[in-house]
Amino acid sequence: MKVLNSFQNMVKPFLLFLGFMMLQQAVQAQFDIAGGSITGNFKLEAQTYQEDSMIGAEKVAEKMRSNSYMNLKYSNGNFTAGIRFEGYLKTMLGYDQGYDGFGLANRFASYSGELFEVTAGNFYEQFGNGLILRTYEDKDLGYDNSLDGARVKIKPINGVVITGIIGQQRLYWEKGEGIVRGVDGEFSLNELIPGLDSSENRFILGGSFVSKFQADEDPLYILPENVGAGAGRLNFSRDGFILNTEFAYKGQDPSADNNKIYKPGSALLMNTNYSQSGLGIMVQYKWVDNMGFRSERGAQLNNLNINYLPAITRNHAYAFAAMYPYATQIDGEAGFQTEIFYKFKKETLLGGKYGTQVTFNYARVHDIQRKALDSLTVIGQDGTDGYKTNFLSMSDSLLNQDINIEITKKLSDNWKVILTYQHLDFNQAALQGHGGMVNTNTVIADISWRIKPKHTLRIESQVLFTDKADFAIDSLHSVKIKQDYGNWAMLVLEYSVSPHWFFALSDQFNFVSIDDEIAKNTFKYVHNGDDFHRNHYYTVAMGYSKGASRIQMSYGKQREGILCVGGVCRNVPAAYGFNVSISSTF
Repeated sequence: MKVLNSFQNMVKPFLLFLGFMMLQQAVQAQFDIAGGSITGNFKLEAQTYQEDSMIGAEKVAEKMRSNSYMNLKYSNGNFTAGIRFEGYLKTMLGYDQGYDGFGLANRFASYSGELFEVTAGNFYEQFGNGLILRTYEDKDLGYDNSLDGARVKIKPINGVVITGIIGQQRLYWEKGEGIVRGVDGEFSLNELIPGLDSSENRFILGGSFVSKFQADEDPLYILPENVGAGAGRLNFSRDGFILNTEFAYKGQDPSADNNKIYKPGSALLMNTNYSQSGLGIMVQYKWVDNMGFRSERGAQLNNLNINYLPAITRNHAYAFAAMYPYATQIDGEAGFQTEIFYKFKKETLLGGKYGTQVTFNYARVHDIQRKALDSLTVIGQDGTDGYKTNFLSMSDSLLNQDINIEITKKLSDNWKVILTYQHLDFNQAALQGHGGMVNTNTVIADISWRIKPKHTLRIESQVLFTDKADFAIDSLHSVKIKQDYGNWAMLVLEYSVSPHWFFALSDQFNFVSIDDEIAKNTFKYVHNGDDFHRNHYYTVAMGYSKGASRIQMSYGKQREGILCVGGVCRNVPAAYGFNVSISSTF
């Protein structure tokens, strides 16, 4: 309670200041609510559930569950206010059940002037690349770590922006116990230094400091109540070249993420891009050591993250290429990604009549090297500094390797094809806690045929193959079986009548190649005695869009898996039933 009262006392001056500015606006500009505008959007998604033991779809007592939200924003001159209603009745499977309920989840008011911008209530903010602060929401992930408090942005002179924040993070329908404070400064040197304003070289420097407070009530350890993190960044650009780099350092922060070790954390992120007509090159590098940063030291999963560590792997849009998504390892990782885009010109050997686009992507991530503190201390021992490591170290332990190439080719005015190949090495044991190294090869063909104006048929086919691995039946015998769930095939037929209608039929087929009957029985044993089946996951869907409104309905089976966006993930359970999605923006 003392912490809450202290927080409220700190926020009150911001609220009073915001109220004063609103009053001043009303007096000086004859503020008229009726003269403003209201905008918003909403979405409702509902799913029915049928039990299906063959695919692992569970029985759900409610038979149907739904997620929904509505945003409303009022704007009038320099003043903006907004609210968001959310309803989870009950929360759909695959999303955190802590969201169960209905109510007002977000509200804010903001005033923006020439010198400053003030916001009170719920807000989202990012300092730099997010290495020490990023709050955002993603409904597909069921992720929302917004801050409830106050934010001030000051622009004292051209080229300088200072941002200060204070607040508590959202935790379902409540707020986390910890208090987050931070300040960020961004400086455009070309606007600040005489003579640089006309230079083709553009420089932006930035620096951030973020701290959190949480009372120490641990009966065993003396835990730091205030934990700070700092970061510095540089952005350089010239013509088609961009370099962005940021380094972050975090103080001692024993938590559930790191088994309560006292080792400081650090991270380095580098992004380079070069582009010119028909060519684009991107190179990324990231090194992370013990950079979990939450406003409550006991929080886990996707709850109460203060910072964001982007995954340096490609976000795949196709189902099988994304079957084994990589999640950022906040305790430690070292990796890089490079992507090259090239467009062969028209009327050339490889370009043909319409040109050809080729994208090559390669990403590789390893664990970092860790050494014991001494001969008596186990690596990662709680209550110690955990381990020793060298800056930019990389171990031999491969976590993820993704090699993929995509070719996009227009064959005629009516035909277009996208061909994709991916090879993936995925350390399932290290990343998901079971299995071993999974090696996959995926081939995808996506063909579009414009039958007549506004009528298009799209045919998408995918095949995923896994390698074989030894499985020991006993101490004397072993067999080779397919890794994880084996091979998959997928076919999608989608017919669209633009701009309103689409109809789709799809099937994912899990065909697992087993060498002999012994291996088949072994597979049966591995999967807890369930009967051996080669499952089909079929789906029929249709949708209608008009303007900014859309309704979509589908019926079928959904395979179990993991959904990741930008290195943040959630589990998706197997499901069987109807799904309805309605959305609109106004």
